[in-house]
Amino acid sequence: MELFWFDFLIPCFPTSYQSACSLSLLLLSYYIFISFLLNLSSVPGGFAWKNYHQNPKNQLKGPKFSCNFMGPLAHRKLASMASSMRATRLMAISLGSMRVVISSSPETAKDILCGSAFVDRPIRESTRLLMFDRAIGFAPSSGNYWRHLRRIASTHMFSPKRVAGLEGLRQAVACSMIQRVEQEMAERGFVELRRVLQKGSLDNVLESVFGISGGGEFGGDLGVMVKQGYELLGEFNWADYFQLGFLDFFGVRRRCHELAGRVSEVVTQIIEQRRKDGDFKIRNDFLSALLSLPQEDLLCDADMVAVLWEMVFRGVDNIYILLEWIMARMVLHQDIQAKVRREIEIKVGHNKHVEDSDIPNLPYLQAIVKEVLRLHPPGPLLSWARLAVHDIHLDKCFIPSGTTAMVNMWAIAHDPAIWPNPWAFQPERFMELGDFSIMGSDLRLAPFGSGRRACPGKALGLATVHLWLARILQKFKWLPARPVDLGECLKLSLEMKKPLVCHAVVIS
Repeated sequence: MELFWFDFLIPCFPTSYQSACSLSLLLLSYYIFISFLLNLSSVPGGFAWKNYHQNPKNQLKGPKFSCNFMGPLAHRKLASMASSMRATRLMAISLGSMRVVISSSPETAKDILCGSAFVDRPIRESTRLLMFDRAIGFAPSSGNYWRHLRRIASTHMFSPKRVAGLEGLRQAVACSMIQRVEQEMAERGFVELRRVLQKGSLDNVLESVFGISGGGEFGGDLGVMVKQGYELLGEFNWADYFQLGFLDFFGVRRRCHELAGRVSEVVTQIIEQRRKDGDFKIRNDFLSALLSLPQEDLLCDADMVAVLWEMVFRGVDNIYILLEWIMARMVLHQDIQAKVRREIEIKVGHNKHVEDSDIPNLPYLQAIVKEVLRLHPPGPLLSWARLAVHDIHLDKCFIPSGTTAMVNMWAIAHDPAIWPNPWAFQPERFMELGDFSIMGSDLRLAPFGSGRRACPGKALGLATVHLWLARILQKFKWLPARPVDLGECLKLSLEMKKPLVCHAVVIS
């Protein structure tokens, strides 16, 4: 017997908000929506697809009444559903009134990510309220504005020259993290690595974007706001999927408004202070680069706030989340940890800090990062979905304009037809594959996306992960302080359900 999608929404709500909502409202909502679904849903994919299955010979597959994939394991539930329905190439579902197709196949994933139809992103209420509709990730790609933003970011934040120029900052943050690990070991006898990595990642982003430290006048406030933004975008928001008018279940709309106001106020203050200081032409951060643009390229303050906020927001979580997953695997697989430390010792030595220039000579370390990105991709559904800007036939199925498309990269990366022994942690597989690119050209593993909407900061992110991983493995031997739990929790990114707690032993 199929379960209705609503049954899976209630557990997604925070307990505090459940208690604040009256039982009568929940029951009323339940029966209204169930009645609505029963009356309208009679086609594969659910009621949002009711008028879009014209050709029975090439009909999309998908659940008629159930969308039981909500919650912290959405990627796994979607993968299981697609496999059971033989719909890995393309599966249709309904999220409220929103039509969605999901690809769990490299072939259809390439059509979605690299084709001309799915070039925009769906802008839902939470996204718009938090100002992301004016930033690089969500601005429509059809106009000059998005291309202008992308060009500015590519030149002043993510170019090879800029990535190389930020090595000094990455090294300084690595030294700071190592000192904090030593301090925690001395004071507590163990290290909760997530806290160390979060702080380092935030410091790194704030310095590169604003030229400020995490402990400075504005750094602490921005760190808190980034955390609140993650929580808000990770919550289920009714208004993203239903036309609710003035209704604001669980206060998501109100809290987004409040957070956006605080973000705008703080970032505007930073911009005004930099203008007042007048030293932006000689500084090396992204804000100074924006303020130094020629007059014809300058952004208005509102757009500048949105772009800077996005840089901070999207630049923090993926780095520390990926590094925590990598270190969890290092703690679990002591033989692999020993092997990569030997590689570092042979190629770099112990008395010299690993540098960016050493990374090409550390292929096993790079293979470890790739294997963790395969097993535990921070964005298993590639984080942000795509939106069809015109009608298209995808895999011979008709997809109407306005349809949202997702790629389940987690499902592709765990497909035994693509990856032998997919559940095993085997960095050696990438040594055997040689120069396997994870930058988007091979959709068997494209954790940063592909096509014109691929993550623009992927090179900078990988440079940071490689260097920090090499530095902390060069300095310490990592042992478990508690049993390692590889349980997952999908919020905005795929996090470890329980923080990793380790012993860090200095290598003499």
